[in-house]
Amino acid sequence: MARKKKTENDPRPTAAKAYIEHAGEVIDQNITYTLEKNYMPYAMSVIVSRAIPEIDGFKPSHRKLLYTMYKMGLLTGSRTKSANVVGSTMKLNPHGDMAIYETMVRLARGNEALLHPYVDSKGNFGKAYSRDMAFAASRYTEVKLDPICQELFRDIDKDTVDFVDNYDNKLKEPTLLPVTFPTILVNANTGIAVGMASSICPFNLEEVCNTTIELIKNPQHELSLTLTAPDFPGGGQLIYNPQEMNKIYRTGRGSFKVRARWNYDKSCNCIEITEIPPTATIEAIIDKVVDLIKNNKIREISDMRDETDLSGLKLAIDLKRGVDPDTVMQKLYRFTPLEDSFSCNFNVLIGGTPKVMGVREILEEWIAFRKLCVKRRVYFDLQKKQEKLHLLQGLQKILLDIDKAIKIIRETELEEEVVPNLMIAFGIDEVQAEYVAEIKLRHINREYILKRTEEVGQLQNEIDEMQSILDDPKKISKIIIAELKNVIKNYAQPRRTILLMQEEIKTFTEEVQIENYPVHLFFTKEGYFKKITPQSFRMSSEHYLKEGDCVRQHIVGGNTDNLLFFTDKGQVYKTRASEFDDTKASVLGDFVPAKLGMDEGENVIYMAVTPDYQGYMLFFFENGKAAKINLSAYETKTNRRKLVNAYSTKEKVGAVLCIREDAKVLMTASNGRILLLHTGALQPKATKDQQGVQVMKLTKGSIVSDAALYEEGTLEDEHRYLAKALPSRGEFLREKENLPGQMTI
Repeated sequence: MARKKKTENDPRPTAAKAYIEHAGEVIDQNITYTLEKNYMPYAMSVIVSRAIPEIDGFKPSHRKLLYTMYKMGLLTGSRTKSANVVGSTMKLNPHGDMAIYETMVRLARGNEALLHPYVDSKGNFGKAYSRDMAFAASRYTEVKLDPICQELFRDIDKDTVDFVDNYDNKLKEPTLLPVTFPTILVNANTGIAVGMASSICPFNLEEVCNTTIELIKNPQHELSLTLTAPDFPGGGQLIYNPQEMNKIYRTGRGSFKVRARWNYDKSCNCIEITEIPPTATIEAIIDKVVDLIKNNKIREISDMRDETDLSGLKLAIDLKRGVDPDTVMQKLYRFTPLEDSFSCNFNVLIGGTPKVMGVREILEEWIAFRKLCVKRRVYFDLQKKQEKLHLLQGLQKILLDIDKAIKIIRETELEEEVVPNLMIAFGIDEVQAEYVAEIKLRHINREYILKRTEEVGQLQNEIDEMQSILDDPKKISKIIIAELKNVIKNYAQPRRTILLMQEEIKTFTEEVQIENYPVHLFFTKEGYFKKITPQSFRMSSEHYLKEGDCVRQHIVGGNTDNLLFFTDKGQVYKTRASEFDDTKASVLGDFVPAKLGMDEGENVIYMAVTPDYQGYMLFFFENGKAAKINLSAYETKTNRRKLVNAYSTKEKVGAVLCIREDAKVLMTASNGRILLLHTGALQPKATKDQQGVQVMKLTKGSIVSDAALYEEGTLEDEHRYLAKALPSRGEFLREKENLPGQMTI
């Protein structure tokens, strides 16, 4: 709400107060009214007259600049100082000189921002791929229109487009340019308006023109057959996803990734980057690489230099000895702007209204626009021919008696009566009589008049042809196709951006290079874990443990081995030995449930150690059943820490084992019976949470209390305890036989 403060003893004159409505009064004003009255006109001005391109591919600032250069004769003449062009453009574009000059810079060949630059430049115009390589002042640089601009202004003086007054009504300027090819898709165009934006990627000129030709011939033409993918002036490599590209073609929205091109110089162990994505700059890439080196995320690079010169862009990256350049580039693609996304938003002004369109719809709008331009041009030429024919037809009648015409002119006393007298004598109209009266005296001879009237037949044929063009849409289409083929012939260039199929791309997975070395892994009954190096373990092997705790597992493995902690809730938590610090036997160690964020009340019952997920997990349940699961079932492509349903929870687990290959296992029941089982008799289960098969027959009230890998020679008569068939009751130990203490877990 806006309020006007009332003041007393206003010093302003009384006469002045008379012109201020409601002066000194407090007026309540609705905020929505203020926005509609003050902000909406500004927003619409930005959308319609500044930021969003139209179907000819230009924003108003571009169009005013190029048209000014065209009127200055810079299409065919020599270059002129940029300052001259900037000053002249102000007659159409009332902005500061720097704003106009920056527009020119982006259109210039020297800036390398466009696939087909519109301005032929001389001097320093900066580079689109550099943030710090600034352009020179307008007084130092020179410009003219590039030859391709002939296609922008072709027949512009034949009423092909509408003209409007400039801001002070002193000059005329075109509302659109009669472009002979779809410039809207050939050169990139981005803009940010109020509440909306536009981002149009460039396509190869030849592909766009061929697609337009095929679309004119067949409106149902499949675009992807002729329009491969975007093509950027800086080249690079486009990661091609057919589904995403078709979505962009269909809706005008979507994104794709572009990555830099590079080569490896083996002689100096150096990576040379020669093309970068259109959204990146040299300085941004260098800054990011420096940050990665400082943060020790990339250790393979010894130096990086910007070697860009007159021959083009070049970033040199020196590598340390023995480093794989492919691996380094995968990292750089992952962490730096050397691979970046380009977001598409094909927002175009159509009849003064912004509209997001797919490629097909844009080309259909352009074809309709171009057809109108051709019609207007043909109609303009038709009128000129008809006017000329009309004059020559009058001249033909004079040919019947030249002497009579001369006599009339000579004997007429008043000048203003010459034309009426000729009209009466020969039966011609005023325009024809005026034309005859203006003929020079030297041309009043039969030869001149015969030569001129010979054109009548030719003119009549041309008029008939033009009329047939206006009456037949197919002929207009043929004219447009011929013009597009001519553009291809004169201005087509090979693709600069190469395509990489998405499935062929190698992506870098962020994985820290971990040093692998032997370690002793200890896990205690209370859930504590220790990782001790062999050297440290030799110096001191006496463990410090909590009261009542004991070491449950001792495994010799490697620092990069995978650890799987199975809990009493049927879950498994995955980690690596490297994620635990090296420690000593004299410390308590890491409490695993807290380290891995286990659920409250959840306890670890077994630790499995594997370097490559080869082997089996064995689950022995108290009811005598056993399940054999491939260890690979616990391997995941993503780094998931927690897996549910790791084993069956229908029955309580009596023992868990991890084996590399099939072996003998000694099972112990609470009633004293033991069973020697070869795991090859068990088939691996397809799902992890199956209870398996009955292995040991149990008496009422007894359970499987233990299971351990069997060491040959432990039992004197092991054949007696070996399971002949499943399930088996097992046997009691003889009095003279004793199980060693290591069989207790």
